[in-house]
Amino acid sequence: MARILAIDFGTKRTGIAITDEMQIIASGLTTVATKELIVFLKQYISEEKVELFIVGEPKQMNYEASESEVSIAKFLVQLEKAIPQIPVKRVDERFTSKMAFQTMIDSGLKKKQRKDKALIDEISATIILQSYLQNPS
Repeated sequence: MARILAIDFGTKRTGIAITDEMQIIASGLTTVATKELIVFLKQYISEEKVELFIVGEPKQMNYEASESEVSIAKFLVQLEKAIPQIPVKRVDERFTSKMAFQTMIDSGLKKKQRKDKALIDEISATIILQSYLQNPS
């Protein structure tokens, strides 16, 4: 089987998470500068088999798209052009940043470590991916 890769898109940094080949476990992979994201993804899929991209879909509490959806939509167009062979699914990402921060607290990270926004993005991507694995509709 191939892996599933999740993307927590941000205008500056993007968190990346990946499954194992059996698509059972979601793990944080890295955080990439968003301007280097397409290059990173192309390089990664040249080394690892990926069958699906999961991209977080930020929504407001009333289910309307958040402001960042405009940037994500532009990225999705670029992604489709650059890597058309891998389909994309969207997953609601509300609360993932808060859940990521709580995960950091629960795992005993010090206050200074919890201020690492790149780590929060990577954990958020992992939560998005885990959410998809639990409900792959």
